Amino acid sequence: MVKHSSRIELKQSALKANINFIKKKIGKKAIFSSVVKANAYGHGIESFVPMAEKAGVHHFSVASSFEAEEVLNACHEKSQIMIMGIIYEEDIPWAIENNIEFFVYNYDRLPITLEAAKKIGKPAKVHIEVETGANRTGMPAEEFPKAINFLKKNKEHIVFQGLCTHFGGAESLSNQFKIDKQKAKYKEFLKICRDKKFEPNIRHIACSAAALAMPDTVYDLVRVGVAQYGFWPSPDIYYHHLQETDKKSDGALKRIFSWKTDIMDIRDVPEGDFIGYGTAFQASHKMKIAVMPLGYSNGYPRALSNRGYVLIAGKKAPIVGLINMNLFMVDISHIPEAKVGDEVVLIGRQKNNVINVSSFTNTTQLLNNEMLSRLPSAIPRTIVK
Repeated sequence: MVKHSSRIELKQSALKANINFIKKKIGKKAIFSSVVKANAYGHGIESFVPMAEKAGVHHFSVASSFEAEEVLNACHEKSQIMIMGIIYEEDIPWAIENNIEFFVYNYDRLPITLEAAKKIGKPAKVHIEVETGANRTGMPAEEFPKAINFLKKNKEHIVFQGLCTHFGGAESLSNQFKIDKQKAKYKEFLKICRDKKFEPNIRHIACSAAALAMPDTVYDLVRVGVAQYGFWPSPDIYYHHLQETDKKSDGALKRIFSWKTDIMDIRDVPEGDFIGYGTAFQASHKMKIAVMPLGYSNGYPRALSNRGYVLIAGKKAPIVGLINMNLFMVDISHIPEAKVGDEVVLIGRQKNNVINVSSFTNTTQLLNNEMLSRLPSAIPRTIVK
């Protein structure tokens, strides 16, 4: 099998530690739903889902029916899949047939779901997502009573599996007034269910940030995304945790992700010569550079041109010149032992040095999630202990 120009390693022990830490926070009763949208935040659905199952997770949330199929092909038959976003009308029968739950955020989708369930002869499992203030997706309050009546009337064919909403910015304390309003609105929807004597099997509103910092948002299920991958949702949530635990620092969440490549070539550059395309970098002295066999087409941000670093032999090697589609160069004048084929760490640890995802995001203005989810699925993912 031919080699790819880079590789990603996923650490099983780190994932297990993250999941245990989060479960301790949310308690034993709440279902831990692993959010694996965007190719498991760039970690790779095919590799990550079995890792999560091994760590004791058996519920997965995705953003589309396309992603649901990817999880279905990777997970154990006992695991449950929930579609939080787009499911096309023609995919509804497939979801019902495969016992896949899905969000419904407008009334018109319910009669379509009913027709599909009757045709298949199997009940559909739906979660009604309600509008509480994020104004993305969510059933408006005026449609909700009619929807509950419809579900109650057709409970033989449609299971009212869940009632949920999505917070608009729970990771930032500056949004707390908005989140409080959303929590109150959600309770109003729950009251309508109680008044109509028809309640959902599962109530859920918490994402990673809410689950870690707002215990009152933990109902029957928690949708855990970024935290399971070893990232605090924001500095606000991290500092809240430190105050709560009376600690100055805490490595409770561990990165499971490392990204590596190898030196493709080594070249001597005379003083005054330019390196790479254009005139972005000119050698002010005689230099030795190493060529990396990847670029922005492989998810390595072009904004790191002349600004980023890689690790070679445990030392930081600065990027020189522009990052190209498939290549970029680093200065190894201070690493005389470097040779062609040596391992290069793009993200991760090598000896006593570390390059974090935040090293990228602080420089490029990308969010952690944005940076990771842009990584091509073609990069091979390997699970390590």
